[in-house]
Amino acid sequence: MTSGNVIRGTRVGSGPERFGERHVPAPRRPVSYWCRNDHRVDVPIAADAAPPTLWDCPRCGLPAGQDPADPPGRARPEPYKTHLAYVKERRTPEQGEALLAEALAALRRRRGGA
Repeated sequence: MTSGNVIRGTRVGSGPERFGERHVPAPRRPVSYWCRNDHRVDVPIAADAAPPTLWDCPRCGLPAGQDPADPPGRARPEPYKTHLAYVKERRTPEQGEALLAEALAALRRRRGGA
């Protein structure tokens, strides 16, 4: 049994508990973004990295840009497509007819038909 003066979760010689004393963070610079609702978002970006052109506003979810006078508009979502719409993009009607005929022939063979 241990005595009551042991600090749990640490060991002898462990590093300091404060985050800033372990290492020096990379140099950063703030980059400001504005959305259509006049929300300002300040994002710390690495000093040597190129900032992205768009950033999602954490308050309203709209895209935000770096120009406060001309923020980007609402992103248009892709319309919902059915499975058939995707298939029609990949195949011509002739290919679809050939695949259908092949699948029907295989089904008839399995059922014992001609």
